[in-house]
Amino acid sequence: MGTHDKPDDYPSEWYFLQPGTIVDQYIIERPLAGGGFSSVYLARQLADQHQVAIKEYLPRRLAHRTWGDKVVPNNEASRSLFLRGRKLFLEEAKVLTQLRHPNIVEVLNFFQANSTVYLVMTYEYGKILGEYLKDKAGSLSEQFLLTVFPALLNGLKVIHERGLLHLDIKPHNILIRAGGDPLLLDFGAVQPYPHAGRGKIAKVLTNGFSPVEQYSDEGNLGPWSDIYAVGATMRTCLDGATPPPAPERAVKDKLIPAAVAFRRKYPAPLLKAIDAALTVAPEKRPQSVAELLAALAACPAEPQQS
Repeated sequence: MGTHDKPDDYPSEWYFLQPGTIVDQYIIERPLAGGGFSSVYLARQLADQHQVAIKEYLPRRLAHRTWGDKVVPNNEASRSLFLRGRKLFLEEAKVLTQLRHPNIVEVLNFFQANSTVYLVMTYEYGKILGEYLKDKAGSLSEQFLLTVFPALLNGLKVIHERGLLHLDIKPHNILIRAGGDPLLLDFGAVQPYPHAGRGKIAKVLTNGFSPVEQYSDEGNLGPWSDIYAVGATMRTCLDGATPPPAPERAVKDKLIPAAVAFRRKYPAPLLKAIDAALTVAPEKRPQSVAELLAALAACPAEPQQS
């Protein structure tokens, strides 16, 4: 196979390293997940058999794996974007290794191999919130919401304080551990804030969770952008369904406010906080994590009965 052109029938499973593959000081056990920008594996450290998760930079629209496990651009047109993305992935890896918070996935190490970059993270046990909601959505207690989201926001606050935006908060990027303790995952869309003028390698959008400003190249991204995604995630916990995409809401907002739709089930301060975070206009949302945490702190100490 050449390194400049990717055949149309390229097998999707080739995006993953095979179990038993040794990369640096780790042996791959099995794939865990794959997205638009990366492949994630369960692996073990060769020295002590310690189990870790490893994330590999592999943007599927730009690159593929060749024989010998090297990751290369799909064609010459993709090369500059792939190389810039790899450089940013490495730069952000250096920052993420310094992020320490119990509700943020911990990056232990990073290295370069196979013409790409790898992040080594702690492997945690729990259930992805998106999967949890398939069974529980519509029946989640106030106590669950007020256990998960203030903790998640405290982790997000640390991210913002380090001059970063997550920009991909959604139920499938939140792991719920024992006791409802959340862990924020997947920093594949992370960007510096304020924007440092380095350009964007690609736009990460998730309909229903990305705010309206994230759809525009001129959009004013900030902490309020992550706050919209948190609000959308909380609203999904109530509805059991994803909110309408932000651009649709900007034209005609058909989403009934949570304060109206769930007034008999949850306390007003909680619902008002969700509605505030989910406001379409960026300037009308809480502008910082601290503001949203203060709104949630106004909720009653004891859960109300539905």
